[in-house]
Amino acid sequence: MRKFAVAVICLGILGACSEHDPILPGVRTPIFDTTEIDVMNINIPDLPDAIDMNVADCPYTRDENNIIWDGDRKIFSGFPTNNSVAGNPKPVCDSGYVYAGLTTGEVVKVAPKSRKIMWIADVFRPSNMTGGASILDIVAPIVVRGNAVYAGGLGDAFCRINKTSGAKKWCLEIGTTQPFIITDNAAFVVATDGNLYAVRTSDGAVYWRTKIDAQAAPKYENKIITVGKQKIDAETGQIIK
Repeated sequence: MRKFAVAVICLGILGACSEHDPILPGVRTPIFDTTEIDVMNINIPDLPDAIDMNVADCPYTRDENNIIWDGDRKIFSGFPTNNSVAGNPKPVCDSGYVYAGLTTGEVVKVAPKSRKIMWIADVFRPSNMTGGASILDIVAPIVVRGNAVYAGGLGDAFCRINKTSGAKKWCLEIGTTQPFIITDNAAFVVATDGNLYAVRTSDGAVYWRTKIDAQAAPKYENKIITVGKQKIDAETGQIIK
């Protein structure tokens, strides 16, 4: 009876339990430190003309109940939420592991053959679990680049996570539903607050922030970012007339 009570409590306040969560087994890594967004308003150096955004083929799927499937074989079982957005973002494969975002606001790394959970990282502000946002979905596609995992969702957090350990590198207090663009120096993120952010990948500082007219997937070509019908200079953040 005591074990059941603990499980129910953890289910209700996901992320507030011990390091070894009884609902989602494995080491939990809370990764969000709330900080003010400091916009430097400086140009971005050494941007490429083009970005290779191709990702490796990944045969795994994640359903609306936060179960990751290898065909008809379960390799991870989360639990459903009452509030979520439509669609089931596809998991990402890299170096023999599967990375997936959940409607409960976490990113999970799984070894598909053994079904071992390598780590689980929270991608939401802690205040969203105590009366903040009611939807915490990791909506935008996860990006794995080098030893970094970039993830963002509706829990008001966009984060860089260490691919090996699941430890926080940095998090920025913005929500996103759109795919984001990652270069060596910068991440370009269409945020739910109506801005396009250029984030320095090394430390999460913001090069510049520009108001946009539409929530749309950004495109990058010749150092120009297109969001909807707007064109923005990727180096300066200035809208091109």
